[in-house]
Amino acid sequence: MQTTDMLVDALNRAEERFLETIAQMNVEQLNTMPTDLIKSVTWLTWHTAKMIDQQLSELAGKEPLYTSQGWGEKFNLALPLDTQDWIHTPTEARKVQVNDKRLLIDYLQAAVAFGREYLTNLDLTTLDEIIDESWESPVTRAVRIISILDDASMHSGQVVYTRRLVLGK
Repeated sequence: MQTTDMLVDALNRAEERFLETIAQMNVEQLNTMPTDLIKSVTWLTWHTAKMIDQQLSELAGKEPLYTSQGWGEKFNLALPLDTQDWIHTPTEARKVQVNDKRLLIDYLQAAVAFGREYLTNLDLTTLDEIIDESWESPVTRAVRIISILDDASMHSGQVVYTRRLVLGK
């Protein structure tokens, strides 16, 4: 298995957990935050798709799908398009709701498809390139990619846990 194949496989596994969870829940359940400390499956899915989309778009030098393909308008959230979702308060997180779970599925799949394309075509010689000097240890392309995949994996586990809390199983 090649390096890019492993990266794509990690992304695919996270997507699979999200899709399995969404399939088992109705919209009301997806939108439920079990506590102030545990965000809804809707928020976790939206945030993960947005994070994959925005961070990989930046690495690819492209406009994120969230704005270029109108996902922000489709979600029509009571939040700014450039909301800093990674630091959302419980009040902000509750604003991330959908009326149709297809919207969540479609955006997640669009972001993951973009991710697969980016990772499949990744020039491995660019992995050591510094892409963000604002951190104490400058961030390389490789470190950013691992961070994106780690976040997707972590949040995909959180949706399974949240589903169990909401459904009681």
